[in-house]
Amino acid sequence: MTDTTTDTIPATTFSPGDVVMVKSGGPAMTVTAIIADLATLVWFAEEEEVFRIEELPSVALIAVDFDEDDDDAEEPEAEEPEDD
Repeated sequence: MTDTTTDTIPATTFSPGDVVMVKSGGPAMTVTAIIADLATLVWFAEEEEVFRIEELPSVALIAVDFDEDDDDAEEPEAEEPEDD
């Protein structure tokens, strides 16, 4: 019999300052803190012209390639996941 309690999914690790987005799409967000498996995120909601803060599970996020010098960028590009 196989013991499935030892099977784990590796946790995705982000650091404060990383730019991420939800895997299913959405705005680029900046990680401000990581506590356990929750990432605290901040982003500017242009429609309301306010900053938003939210906590999301890090497993739902992907890192994005964000070029700070490119002011004309409409959407950041998601980085390809690495195969381990």
